[in-house]
This record gives sequence, C-alpha cells and structure tokens, in this order.
Amino acid sequence: MVAFHASALDGVARNPSLPTPLLLRLLAFDGGGDGPPRHALQRAGLPESAVVMILAHPNPGARTDFAMSARAEPAQRARLAGDPSLKVRAALAYGPEVYDPRTEVAPLSDAVCVRLLDDPAPSVRTALLDSPHLAPSFVASMAAHHSSAARREAVRAWEILPPGERSALLADPDPGVRRAAALRECRRDARVTAELLRDPKSAAEALRRGLLLRADAERCVAEQTHLAALAENPSLPADLVERLAVDPDETVRLAVSLRPELDEARRMAIDFTVGDLDRGDGVQWVRDGLTDPEVLRRAAVSAHPLLRRAAARSPHLPSDLLCLLARFEDPIVENRLGIHHPDTPEEVLMRVYARLGGTFSAWMAETHPRFPREGLAARYADHPDGNYRRLAVRDPAATPTLIERLSHDPAVWTRQAAAGDPRLPLHRLREALHIPELASSAGANPALPEDEMAAVLNRAGVPA
Repeated sequence: MVAFHASALDGVARNPSLPTPLLLRLLAFDGGGDGPPRHALQRAGLPESAVVMILAHPNPGARTDFAMSARAEPAQRARLAGDPSLKVRAALAYGPEVYDPRTEVAPLSDAVCVRLLDDPAPSVRTALLDSPHLAPSFVASMAAHHSSAARREAVRAWEILPPGERSALLADPDPGVRRAAALRECRRDARVTAELLRDPKSAAEALRRGLLLRADAERCVAEQTHLAALAENPSLPADLVERLAVDPDETVRLAVSLRPELDEARRMAIDFTVGDLDRGDGVQWVRDGLTDPEVLRRAAVSAHPLLRRAAARSPHLPSDLLCLLARFEDPIVENRLGIHHPDTPEEVLMRVYARLGGTFSAWMAETHPRFPREGLAARYADHPDGNYRRLAVRDPAATPTLIERLSHDPAVWTRQAAAGDPRLPLHRLREALHIPELASSAGANPALPEDEMAAVLNRAGVPA
C-alpha cells in the first residue's frame, strides 16, 4: 500500500463523521495481516454491530487493540474474557495504556476480574495484578485468594479490609505477603515496626512510615542508618527531628524541611537545596492529601518550592490557591497545573506552551479546555515561528482563506493542523488527501464528504 494511502486511511479511521457502513467495511479489513487501523478499533461510541465484528475478528491483534481501548465501555471489553488468545485476555486484564492523566478508565466489573484472576494462563493473571485500573472492592476481595501474589496485592486495600482479614494477612504463610501487610500495619503498631527493622528488605520503608519506639529511632540516628527515610517519619521525636535538621547530608536536611508539623519559620530556617527539576513527588503527606483542603492550603501557601509543586498536582485546589500558585511562575508548578487542574488560567497555559512547544506538557496545555482560542488568528497567523502560526487554526474567527493559506505553510505541523480543520475549502482538502504529510490530517477532517472517505478506502485496497 502506498504510504500516503495508508496515512489517509488512518485519518479516516479516526474521523468523527465516519458513517457506520464505512466503519464496518474498515473493520473487516485485514490490512495485509496487520488487521484494521487501530483508530477504527478504539473509537468512542462504537455501535453494537461494530463491537460484534471486532469480537469475532480473525486477527487477534484487532481484538487485542479493542481490549486495550480506553474509549470502549468496560462491559464491551469484558466480552473478551473468554477469548481463545491468551494475548487478548492478558491485554484485557491489564487494560488501557493511558498517557493522558486527564483520561479516566472505568474498571472491569469484579466478576470479570475474578474470572481473569483464575485464568489458566499465568501471563493473564500477572497482567491483571499489574493493572492500574482495578476497583478497590476487587483489590480487597483478593485478601483470601489462594494465590499469594493476589493476597499481596490485596494489601493495597488495607484501610478497607476487615480486622480479621488484616490479621490473616499478617500471619500469612507467604513471607512476601506478611512483609507487605506488616508495612501497612506498622504505621500504627510500634511492635510491628520493630520487627520490620530487623529485615534489610523492609527496614528503610519501616523507618519512613512506621510507628517508632524511641529506642529504635535513637539507634538509627546513632548508627546513621537510612537517615533520609527516618527524617520523613511522622512519629520521630521532636528533638531527633532537630538533630537531623542539621545533618551533614543534604538529602536528610531536605527531607526534614518537608515535614508537615513544621511552621514556616522553622521550615525555611533549614539549610536545604531544591533543584530546578526536583518535582516534590516524594512528599507523601501532600500526595495523600490531594483532596484535603487543609493539606492543600498548608502546602500551597508554603515558601518551600517542593510543597508548592506537590500541591500543584491536585485538581481540587480552590480558586484562591490556584491563583496563588499561578503567580509563582515556577515551570514545574505551571506544567502540573496545566495537566491536572480544570481551571488553570489561560496565561499559565500559554507560558507552558511558549516554553515547551513540541513536548508532552505543551500538548497537555494546548489541549486543556481553557487554552485560549479567540484572537489567536490575529496574533499568530503571521508569527515567525510555525509552532505559533499553528495556533491560528484554533481561532473560531479564522476564515477559510486563512486556513487554506496555512495549509501551505512552511511548517509541517501548521499545514497538518490546517488540513484537519473543517473550514478548509473542499478543493484543498481533496488535494491534501494525496500529500503524504497531510493525508492523515485530511482523512480525519470531519468535513470530508462520505464519497471521499469511500474513495480513500478504495485507493487503500479495502474491499467493498
């Protein structure tokens, strides 16, 4: 198949105006052994006739792509639980690979997960346990499963497990399960923490999270053992916190500076250094409190850059804290607001775009619902940077004449944006279908007439 025919076909596969008869024709396509285009298999709102065709598709790769579709309903994907291909079942068990943090994936039902957890193929069972899309209720239900790997994963639901199941996991015959359970229980049981400290595999995490006996804390300070982890411990006595605040190790002092109980004066009196790329991902008390207004306020108003960066991950920041963080012009804070917060100010999104054009963060800013649209044509249509000229296509006031002009732009991204815009005059849209770098964008243009879509399928060799 000629390359631009394949590109045009790929565009048509994701065209929101693709009629059902052409979609079904596309889904029946073998693609030279590669199966139908992935975009056809992973469209949102597939009609039942299309789902039935995919479920029965002879190419297991097609069924695998559907099993991993973030746009398909869980009940639709679940119909592959009995698929003869273990690769398809493993893909279903793991679920969609999602790179956009704004995309929410609804989990499979507990009943389907139970079936997959008992699948005869180990790869299917492993894929399910590795899935980031499991419902808490299912995770908790694995506490009494015959598989030690499943019981170990059930520990993630520790807070909602009944006391009896917690006790059973703490006494589990499998040492890995017992260790995982103890690392959860140690947060409120100093005896369990003391036991974990004797195990090199768990000592650092126990020091970071466990309820500490003073004698154990003093011994670790004296022996200089895992001090950076110890400095995070919520139960560390105040006098030992002060000793670690002046430790020669910079990582230890930084960990102390992030403790939640410190007031701002004490926090900022500690000699710590924050790098331009330090993200604050390790501030656990903020990560645990991204929906807690009090936690968010304490972190967002702090002078500590890592606390502000940690708070910027929350989509629940109230408007006053959002505005406060937006004023700092910290690149990491701005990137995170652009990714996570639904009300990020336009000026922040534009700064991210201007600073990081062509990167994931810039793409997240540009696809943010609040990214500006009005006035972009007047501001950027003649900008010397093609990355900015492309923004002119977003303006609702851009004329068909301007869109056509931009479809001839020297910058390929600008040409592609114009080729996908429904205001592009039809004669130019037809031309773009035959230009290799524009064919995919033109094929996805929602203004492409049905007969032109059919012609794309014909040229690509898709049987009628």
